[in-house]
Amino acid sequence: MIRSRAVDWALGALGMLVLIAIALAVLWWTISEPAVETTGPTPVAPVPVPSLDSDPPSDLADDEVWIGDLDLQSALIVLPDSTLTDVEARGHGARTGSKGLIVQRLDVEATVPFREVAAQLGGDSLVLPAEGGQASVVRTVELLGRGVTVVATGTVEVERGLLVVEPTAIDVGLPDFLSRTLGTLVREFVTIKQPIEGLPENLELLDVAVQDDGFRATLAGNDVVLAPGES
Repeated sequence: MIRSRAVDWALGALGMLVLIAIALAVLWWTISEPAVETTGPTPVAPVPVPSLDSDPPSDLADDEVWIGDLDLQSALIVLPDSTLTDVEARGHGARTGSKGLIVQRLDVEATVPFREVAAQLGGDSLVLPAEGGQASVVRTVELLGRGVTVVATGTVEVERGLLVVEPTAIDVGLPDFLSRTLGTLVREFVTIKQPIEGLPENLELLDVAVQDDGFRATLAGNDVVLAPGES
């Protein structure tokens, strides 16, 4: 009788272990995703440089101004909807006229402060530098009726002229497997995918890197309209 009970107990324990193993496998399958082999960052497609003339245009009117080369440095430039700091710009062929102030070729290096990006993201968002050239987004998100502080860290890149921070890790202050599960619910609130507001027409964002004070942006364009002309 005692032996029969021992056998039953052993079989029951074994069955329980099998059920636990199956539950863990299902949970792991739910919260994880297949590993994706990466081949390095996507090359940045440069803006083609037009043939730059060293002489003024032949059709330059008497009331127009043409500047061959420009070399500008400014600690601060205020755009219509955002601010750039530590700006370095090199241009060629700036021309004023009825169409406005247009630069044949313009290359710019500038810093987009974190606060500018956080303001576009909305809420009480904070954007901070992270290790490995990444960026972190800290934001309070309503989850299941409660305010939860979410910290997301992700890679920084440029996609079609947009500044993109795609989370690779999301922490909601719970154990890892729960953070991963709940992270899917808040992912869109801590993903950055936005333009640099107020850029002049034809000036494109090509590359971006994370600094202590913001995102260092590389921009370039042809026939950049710095100031529109008469309507």
